[in-house]
Amino acid sequence: MAIKTMKLSDYVINYLSEQGINCVFEVCGGAITHLIDSLYERKDINAISVHHEQAAAFAAEGYARVSGNLGIAMATSGPGATNLITGIASCYFDSIPSLFITGQVNTYEFKFDKPVRQIGFQETDIVRIVRPVVKDAILVENPKKIKYYLEKLVCVAKSGRPGPVLLDIPMNIQRADIDPEELESFYDKDKNKSNLKVDIKRIKKIAKVVKSAFRPVVLAGGGVRLSGASEELSKFISKTKIPVVVSLMGLDAFPHKNQSFVGMIGTYGNRYANLTIANADMVLVLGTRLDTRQTGTKPETFARGARIIHVDVDPNELDNKIKAKYAIESDIKVFLKTLNKYVNAYDVNKTKKWRKTIKGYKRQYPSYRNTSCKFIDPNLFIHQLSDVIPEGAVICADVGQNQIWTAQSLSINKTQRFLTQGGMGAMGSALSMAIGASFAKPNKLIIVITGDGGFQLNIQELETIYNHKLPIKIIMLNNHCYGMIRQFQEQYFDARFQSSVIGYSAPDFQDVVSAYKIPVNRISCGADVGDALKKLFRNTQPMFLEVDIKSETQVMPKLSVNKPIEDQDPLLSRKELQSNMFVDLLYEGDNK
Repeated sequence: MAIKTMKLSDYVINYLSEQGINCVFEVCGGAITHLIDSLYERKDINAISVHHEQAAAFAAEGYARVSGNLGIAMATSGPGATNLITGIASCYFDSIPSLFITGQVNTYEFKFDKPVRQIGFQETDIVRIVRPVVKDAILVENPKKIKYYLEKLVCVAKSGRPGPVLLDIPMNIQRADIDPEELESFYDKDKNKSNLKVDIKRIKKIAKVVKSAFRPVVLAGGGVRLSGASEELSKFISKTKIPVVVSLMGLDAFPHKNQSFVGMIGTYGNRYANLTIANADMVLVLGTRLDTRQTGTKPETFARGARIIHVDVDPNELDNKIKAKYAIESDIKVFLKTLNKYVNAYDVNKTKKWRKTIKGYKRQYPSYRNTSCKFIDPNLFIHQLSDVIPEGAVICADVGQNQIWTAQSLSINKTQRFLTQGGMGAMGSALSMAIGASFAKPNKLIIVITGDGGFQLNIQELETIYNHKLPIKIIMLNNHCYGMIRQFQEQYFDARFQSSVIGYSAPDFQDVVSAYKIPVNRISCGADVGDALKKLFRNTQPMFLEVDIKSETQVMPKLSVNKPIEDQDPLLSRKELQSNMFVDLLYEGDNK
């Protein structure tokens, strides 16, 4: 009987297709030519050729976040592999399951432990380079291990706290012939065994703590979406009416139109949301690591009057910065599903006064105000944008002031998604993430919100959008500088705007985007916003809207160092702040 062999690169692509992955983002190169050839004229999985490996990595991130499946990016050895690193690190810090495949020189050209810098052309030990920012990375030396490695890496990427993995495949391994029937499997008979258990006794105690609170708050982080727990969270809030605040990464974890939604907390959070969590007597923290952007630089001041229940799938994040009353290692969906069984007798009247107080905060300190039509206020613009974004759309925000204005004032409904980077915070990521999101949800409209600085970092991907006729609407808030750095320099460096303004430059974006054959529009007056947005969304074709913002426009409110999160700039008088507090102020200060 004849042995049915196949080329290893064909096996790799077949395996990806079997995982339900329908596209691979790549930039071609010599060390991945076998893998590229294995994608030739495939109907089940497409090669999406972008124009920079960093963009491929960001696209894989966007694909993974929207699809719920692995995002795949592929690059050649040397510069191709190293260009992926920023996107790999973003997936690591924000817990995005993804597989990065790199080509490598032939094993007989690889230096291994020889005391030389390089033997093969473009030989680079990418496995060692990326180890700090991946869950696992493997160099394939034996073709017969390919099934084992693929299964292992996919399992690692998706299990526990998700994250990126990397598979480095030398060229002679890619072209090797293998017999699929003889390949070793990673899985054993217990492969479907789940270790996502919860302690019922502790859950019952937590339910009692939740029921006893007079000023409870739920803090929803990115882990809610990652665990598929949004519906369970909605069930919990439906029963309890507990107010919900969110982290930046948890912004789309709970629908904003719901009466229980408050807003985003943290350094750049909504003042009313920060007042809410500062005054809580119980905080249920779900799937967020409580980093400095949430707690401020003095974590001991965070929610200081509250019993904190911290739930996270990663035990290393528990009691890391904030000591919790209850620290629960659990998948968020599993935890909420169990907790929901023990909160049926919740007394919503107990928190009626608290919920009324929070509504008062929101009325008193709105995130936007109606301003003069002569200029465009970015927070008001984002609010107006919320009203016209269609159902099911995916919003991708870049990093910088545009990200914060969007997070502060965008209203996200149940059917919409919000993508942005948290831990890595790479400018220029939104355009590429939008491409990945569009291939994950081809029938949905994708909106990019970016700034003039970040837009230039991966501007070449306009060609990818045009080439594939992707339904991506690009909104650029142009403040003619690196606005977040300019604001930082104004506060701490006596307005010495080196490199954020002085030395900064940009082209005429109307001309540049038009060169990619994408329709353009530009506005600079508040009175023109309505018509511009109608024009932007009149069809599903790609389009670019440039929104002119005054350079001195700042992100406000903003927390300065060494202050509790309820005490943001512009500072309230001590009397006004005290009138809004249920817990004692930490200091009186001299601000009147």
